[in-house]
Amino acid sequence: MRILITNDDGIMAKGIYFLTKELEKYFECIIVAPDKQRSAAGHSITLHRPVVVKLHKLDGINSRAYTVDGTPADCVKVALEKLLEEKIDLIISGINDGFNLGTDVIYSGTVSAAVEGAIYKIPSIAVSIDFHGDDEYYSMAANYARKIVEMTKNKIKEDVVLNVNIPYAKEIKGIKVCNLGNRVYTNAYIEKEVENGTNQRIFQLAGTVKDGDDGDTDVYFIKQDYITITPLHYDLTNFKILMEVEEIIDGGNTDEKDS
Repeated sequence: MRILITNDDGIMAKGIYFLTKELEKYFECIIVAPDKQRSAAGHSITLHRPVVVKLHKLDGINSRAYTVDGTPADCVKVALEKLLEEKIDLIISGINDGFNLGTDVIYSGTVSAAVEGAIYKIPSIAVSIDFHGDDEYYSMAANYARKIVEMTKNKIKEDVVLNVNIPYAKEIKGIKVCNLGNRVYTNAYIEKEVENGTNQRIFQLAGTVKDGDDGDTDVYFIKQDYITITPLHYDLTNFKILMEVEEIIDGGNTDEKDS
């Protein structure tokens, strides 16, 4: 099995090191990652300038590695379109420093890199842990990531992303496959002082997370010390209300009925 590994924390992040160190014992791995921190890049891609790709050597890692001076989605696109002639069987993005729970997946560069893989019809996994993990926590998370790869190998559809979050806990209770929860932020923008006479105002985002408490969601189960797995897809259609919206539009389209 050949795995493309990427992230949004940059090539020098601990998460990509520990993930690759574990996976390359069992699989062929290739790293293509941003040259620097790209958290919260979402699914943005670089349009108005070229991206620069460089070979990179990670100490203690045997796998081939490249840096891209672009976004996580850029890394996957460039890897699949130009860098790699080999067939990629799986894409793993992570291990991210910080959970990607609930609505965080909309902003996440980690998840977006995995989604880009699914767009190319390659099964993909995004892996995230709590902030500021120590080496033992990263190592444990990498071990669970490898087990999830082995459990799901050749069993998940080619256009599916598994969003995995691993709690910081003395004892992991198990794995829960669950819905995305509701995670919003009180977007407290702190205004910074500026010199008198300047015609500008400066704001720094410093939001506080406010989780919903609904059961059967990743936000709920991560607090109960479960690993959470949520299957994601890039088709954002709300199928639950598709017919309802169609009826509303048909009912309001009086011009067509009157003609």
